[in-house]
Amino acid sequence: MAALILVGAIGTVLYRAGAPSRGADRDSASAPPSAPATYLGASNCTQCHAKEFSAWQGSQHDRAMQPATDATMAGDFANAKFTYAGVTSTFFRRDGKFFVNTDGADGKLADFRISYTFGVEPLQQYLVDFPDGRKQALGIAWDARPKAAGGQRWFHLYPGQKVKAGERLHWTGIDQNWNYQCADCHSTNLRKNFDEKSNTFRTTWTDINVNCEACHGPGSNHVAWARKESDWKRFDAGKGLTVALDERRGMGWIPDAATGSAKRTRPRDSAREIEVCARCHSRRGQFTDAHMAGQPLTDAFRPALLESGLYHADGQMQDEVYNYASFLQSKMNAQGVTCSDCHDPHSQKLRAPGNGVCSQCHATAKFDSAAHHHHLPGSKGAECAACHMPTTTYMGVDPRHDHSMRIPRPDLSPKVGTPNACNGCHKDRKPAWAAAEMAKWFPDRKPGFQDFAEAFAGADRGEPAAIARLITIAANRAEPAIVRASAISRLGRHPGPAALPALRGALDDPDAMVRAAAVSALGGADEATRASVLARMLDDPVRLVRMEAARELAGTSVEKARLESATAEFVAEQTFNADRPESHLALGNLAAARGDFDGALAGYRKALAVDPGFIEAAINLADLYRARGDEKLAEETLRAALRRDPASAGAHHALGLVLVRQKRMPEAITELSRATTLAPADARFAYVYGVALFEGGRKADALRTLDAALARHPYDRDILFAAASYRAGTGDKAGALPYARRLQAVDADNPQVRQFVRTLEGGNPAAQ
Repeated sequence: MAALILVGAIGTVLYRAGAPSRGADRDSASAPPSAPATYLGASNCTQCHAKEFSAWQGSQHDRAMQPATDATMAGDFANAKFTYAGVTSTFFRRDGKFFVNTDGADGKLADFRISYTFGVEPLQQYLVDFPDGRKQALGIAWDARPKAAGGQRWFHLYPGQKVKAGERLHWTGIDQNWNYQCADCHSTNLRKNFDEKSNTFRTTWTDINVNCEACHGPGSNHVAWARKESDWKRFDAGKGLTVALDERRGMGWIPDAATGSAKRTRPRDSAREIEVCARCHSRRGQFTDAHMAGQPLTDAFRPALLESGLYHADGQMQDEVYNYASFLQSKMNAQGVTCSDCHDPHSQKLRAPGNGVCSQCHATAKFDSAAHHHHLPGSKGAECAACHMPTTTYMGVDPRHDHSMRIPRPDLSPKVGTPNACNGCHKDRKPAWAAAEMAKWFPDRKPGFQDFAEAFAGADRGEPAAIARLITIAANRAEPAIVRASAISRLGRHPGPAALPALRGALDDPDAMVRAAAVSALGGADEATRASVLARMLDDPVRLVRMEAARELAGTSVEKARLESATAEFVAEQTFNADRPESHLALGNLAAARGDFDGALAGYRKALAVDPGFIEAAINLADLYRARGDEKLAEETLRAALRRDPASAGAHHALGLVLVRQKRMPEAITELSRATTLAPADARFAYVYGVALFEGGRKADALRTLDAALARHPYDRDILFAAASYRAGTGDKAGALPYARRLQAVDADNPQVRQFVRTLEGGNPAAQ
């Protein structure tokens, strides 16, 4: 279960990938009707839509969440036992109800009644009700696969982590809370209804599962139109629906003999259907639950980009990211394919079994043949999905297909560290072997539709050459919008004058995700630049963009009335998610940017009250105390955080800085060393540790530390400058020069760096 975080005004203009111009995704058929629509429940749909209703019954949408009954519970509750992290849990029945005896929030064994099932296959989770309205998902799940496939057993979703009571991932912890994490996607018309004052939930829904209205919108006006009730004629334009999922209506796919692949009879001019699916089939944050089908996705959600840790550098899924962003980067999306071209939206089954679903558009004679796939017919390697949609297994037993539908690129694996479908099966062979085989099969190189892997990988490593490639990608409207947005996001981490025109240009991109990414990337600019460039984005037609602009413009001289309107939306986002510490941290940061010490203090303290283990808030709180000159309170705050989480690299680093400022260098060096050991991938931690060693008189150790850090971060400006300047300061100009020249290659536009190199060269005749 991946975290879901972060709705929109009716009639807002929609900017999405695939739309040729602003507003093209909205038409009279999909515009919400004038009368407010209400949810009626799936039972009202059966009279007119019996076929669709029948297909939906028994589907995963139908069974997304169910009351715990004999008919719905798949797990073994005949006093079955399961041991994890030293705790033995027992699953049993009592008085016709289902229970588990397991460790509660206090770590003690107790009986908990299971109220709901969550999901069906290949696993089933279980929910427990708490008096404050919370529903918590057990970390022990039932493997619903057949016994022959390894199923019909209890297993833990975090098998190697030994999660214990008091930790966020424990089943009673904040990260296993159904109301926030899961509920919006498993029920229809869900309202979280968190009350911050009482710290309770009153979560409601109209249907416990995912029914017709989840995808078609509330049905009251449609029913009035169908039954010709009241003034039904005013609903004629769109039949009373909030969205018309008609992008496939009146079109077809025409075979192209030259390519073997079909083309749409007319271009797809909207992304309505994809966005309806994306509400749940995406990694995203949520900032309101007043959203209904047909309203712009980015007026309610913050879709994740192709970020390192979530996706591999080439866009293949890595973490649990679902399908939306993967599909957006695909050639299928670019050619106008929608979700229901391949999946029946009511049963959720494929339109055809096996390769048949691909053969709808791709000629069997050309593609479903050994001449194309080079595997034995009928074998796993002959399946289209095996090569073009490889799986990654999540939640222990759930293999999911990557919907970026890419050409396998084993040649990229050694270059950028990405997996490839060939070696996913041939685990005993190396990527070089797979690349050689591919080259023999396809002498005319086919790099595939996704062409950004090396640019993204280089940017993630800090390579200077990657900046120009990112700028090219960001400006190329032929690239998928999700790719442009992800390039823009990376440009924001590598600020400089070269990137500024590309970032400013992206503010006018037709896609809201790109504009939001550009706003965020420009947040690193100086105040004058932000105020002059971003002010107009406060009036953007999409809420996500306006909120990003409000966050980045906090504390600037932008006209107060304009800023306050968008800021109110940003605050509303955090208030909606007041059950999460991240939201209070965001409010604290907003207050800090405005110079409001008391507001920042309240935000950080509230974040820690919601989740005492939320280290980020403790670090910011300590820095707030530091800014007020109270180093003692800053130290106490960080030491309290480390008592809760001794493995927090960020807290050790922040404590080290506090101790440096107190001139307690031996203690500071110990803390900074610990931070670097815990987070070796963090260049900043290594740099500060090296500086502290040098300032503490351990100059040789400092240079060794900086050199070791450069092996991991060869393009880091701060580390390069420290390695060069410290050597120069000890009289070793010859030793300093290679580091200074590397720094100049990274920071070519910096006149101070150029002068530094010239100075070193002037003292080193051999360098002339």
